[in-house]
This record gives sequence, C-alpha cells and structure tokens, in this order.
Amino acid sequence: MRSEGQIRFITVTTRMQIAAAIITVAAALALVVSLVGVAISQYQASVERSDLLEREAQVATAENRFDAYSEDLAATVADLEARQRMLDGIVDMLPADVVADAEDTVSDSQGESAKLISMMRGVFPEAVGLAQVEARQLAAVEALTLYADRRAARTEQAIRSLGIDPRVVMSANEAAMGGPFEGLASEADGSLDPRFRRLGVSLARMAALENGLDAIPQVMPADIRSISSGFGYRSDPFNGSATMHSGLDFSGPMGAPIHAAAEGRVSFVGQRSGYGNVVEISHGSGMITRYAHMSRFATRIGTQVAAGDVIGAIGSTGRSTGPHLHFEVRINGRAVNPRPFLETAPDVLEEARAEFAPHSNATPGSRTNG
Repeated sequence: MRSEGQIRFITVTTRMQIAAAIITVAAALALVVSLVGVAISQYQASVERSDLLEREAQVATAENRFDAYSEDLAATVADLEARQRMLDGIVDMLPADVVADAEDTVSDSQGESAKLISMMRGVFPEAVGLAQVEARQLAAVEALTLYADRRAARTEQAIRSLGIDPRVVMSANEAAMGGPFEGLASEADGSLDPRFRRLGVSLARMAALENGLDAIPQVMPADIRSISSGFGYRSDPFNGSATMHSGLDFSGPMGAPIHAAAEGRVSFVGQRSGYGNVVEISHGSGMITRYAHMSRFATRIGTQVAAGDVIGAIGSTGRSTGPHLHFEVRINGRAVNPRPFLETAPDVLEEARAEFAPHSNATPGSRTNG
C-alpha cells in the first residue's frame, strides 16, 4: 500500500487464508440450513392450515337433520330464520358469478339435501318447504366459503409478493379472527353446523389478511420526483466515507407537508440522535415507518392516522445538509428498502382489491376492503 510516499506490505499467510476459507464455508452452510428450515416451516404451516380447514368442512347427514326436524320443528324454524338474516346481511359482498362456482367449494351438500327432502316427503311433509330452504342456504354458505378462501389466497399472494410473510400479518390481526357465527346454533344438540363454522374460519382469515393490506406502506410521503438519495451504501455527505443509508431522502422546500405512508398508530414523536425531529408510525406485523428531519409536527403519540394524512413538515433538523425528508421502513427493527413498497404496493394491492369488488347490488356509498 502506498501512503504519503511510503510503501507498506501486508503478508497474508497460508494459515490466515485457510481460516478465512473455513469461516466463509461455515457461514454459507449456516445460511443454507437456515433457508431450508424456513422453507420446511412454511410448508408445514401450509399443510396444517389446509388440514384444519378441511376438517371444519363436513356435510351433515340427512339422518341427523331429519332427527333435528322431528324433535323440535319450532327450533329448526328459528335456526333457519337466523341463518337467513345472516346471509341477507353479507350477500352484497358477493360478486355476481359467485354462485356459479359453488360446485368447486370445499364441501357439497346437494346430495344429502336431496336425500333429506325425499325423506321428509314420505313421513313429514309439513317440513319439506323448510328442508328446501335449508338446502338453498347451505348451497349459499358453501359458495361463500369458496369466495372467502379464494379472496384470502389472492390477498396472501399479494402480501407475499411484497416480501412480507402473510403469517406475520395474520398474527398481527388475530383480533379479527373471532367466531362470527358462535351464537348461531343449528344442530339438535345446540352446536354450530360444521359448514357455518368453516365459513366463519374462512371469513375471519380473509378479514385478518385484508386488514393487513391497509397497513402496508403505499402512499408517497413526499413528491417521488424529489428523491435525492436512495437506500443502500453511499458517500457520507459530511465526511465522504462509505456509509449505509437506511432510507430514502426526499428533497423539498422548508415546511412542505409530509404524509403518512400507510394507516397506523403514531408510536413516537420527538427527537432522535442524528435524525432531528422524528415521527414514527406503527403499522402492526412488526413494521414501522420513520419520518425524520422535520421542521414541525402535525400529530401526537397515540393518534390513529390514515394513509396520506399530513403528520408534519419538511425541515433540516438533526444531521442534515438542507431541507429534506428522510423516510425509513423498518420490520422488526431492521431497515428495509422502502422503494419496492411505495412503487409496487399501490398496484399490487389495488389489483388484489379489484379482483373481488362487490357486484352492482352493493349499497351505494358503502366502503369495501375487497
């Protein structure tokens, strides 16, 4: 190495080379083992979820339903009426062609329903009409289940394409995984019909995933045309050394508005070393967005914000060479490149929502996440 007119030599011994090679090989093996472990874990989780959903979907036999009618016709009528109210309440969310796909659902009650109606005609003709109503309702439930499964799968695919593990999103939104039909008994012993339970699982899973969509950064916090520095290694603007830049810089005039990149809860408002005035928003799933160098705040801790809300103004506080916004996306504390989210997420998420948009019978002005 030549330095200030002097030449220095560094000797790399054979022992040092062997040690470096061993360390490199060990690190590579550890990485391979880790990746294989993750792949196996994801496969097992997928298989277990599939088995659970299939166990939940069981077709009640005609004999069991006949016993229910025979023992308490009034209770059966009440069950059917409760079912119908529930179905009426969610029918507007269905695409126009969902019933046409009913034959592809996870269970098919048509055969047992036809058998039950035949049995009723012979020994209990007063209940034939009710059995026919139940048959139509169960067909609708099975179609709804298929719809929810397909919609959840499409949402899961969209989330995974952005580099986010859908299981993390599901875990963060487990509050949405309730039992929407727990009070809807429809068996002779007061238990819930398995097909309604299966529908409840599918709808809850769909809701949890779709709630996660809104928490993914998808709105530019400032003008995209003003990005002055990208994510990754760069020359430090103060000392010229190579340094990691953990976000995007948006240059702009002092006081220009800064927008929340996604809905979430404001978890920090204050100063951080080097960042100056900072706002952080928690979006669940271990994800936060950080907005730095602000000249002023327009929010406070605990505020629930929507994507696009103004949360502050561009400034030059902290370690800054001029007015700009430093924007970061962090997942479980690790900084990731925000650009794929901001540039790809809007199209990916819009496509996921548009595929299952409600048909024209939906109530005007109603809001949908699908």
